[in-house]
Amino acid sequence: MSKLFVRLSLSPIAPAAFVLISAAFAGTGLAQPTMTLPFETHAAFFSRETHQPKPLDPQVFVRAPGAPAAVGPQGIKHVGGYRNALLADKATLPVFSANGHALGFDLGQWLGATGNVVLMPTPSGQEKVIAVFNGLKPGGAYSLFENHFDQKPIGFTPLDGRGVDNNFVAGKDGRGAITLTAPQALTGVNAVLVVYHSDGKPHGASRGVIGATAHHQLIAKLP
Repeated sequence: MSKLFVRLSLSPIAPAAFVLISAAFAGTGLAQPTMTLPFETHAAFFSRETHQPKPLDPQVFVRAPGAPAAVGPQGIKHVGGYRNALLADKATLPVFSANGHALGFDLGQWLGATGNVVLMPTPSGQEKVIAVFNGLKPGGAYSLFENHFDQKPIGFTPLDGRGVDNNFVAGKDGRGAITLTAPQALTGVNAVLVVYHSDGKPHGASRGVIGATAHHQLIAKLP
């Protein structure tokens, strides 16, 4: 068993996390999780990794009267009258898809989601994954995907390998939890990605149309 990394935040979701973790260990022969990572907003991660002069979210938008249709920093084309949301924008601004469709919440709510993910390699070479969240859109549809940073361009696959067990719906209180098994253990070239589906449904092995029906909300990059 490798060294234990414990980085669970002291958030309201922590008790739920411990219940899920205990249940997941039952009968596995594993004594403890090997790694627990906090999620951060994909917007902050993307802005830092791509050295954006003004930190922004490449996949959600705010109204900007007079702004022309354009292609954003992640190659997402948006309609006129909108621009990419900046992390410094007012938290009360409503957010929209690249097509100008209201997502049903404001920027503060979008950027306020939090969570933790527990990764436990199994003797078979797979990985048990437990993720818990707070501050999601109540009743929102979400999926977990795996980033492959060793691929050019960066690749994305369903975290369960099939696009079947990687989906969940947030509760009325905005909390969510999911347990699944990844086909292979994750490494430093991977991340766990949380995709919000603004059309209300997952898309199997596909994330959906990025910026239009699918939006990266949270990410946890492995060290």
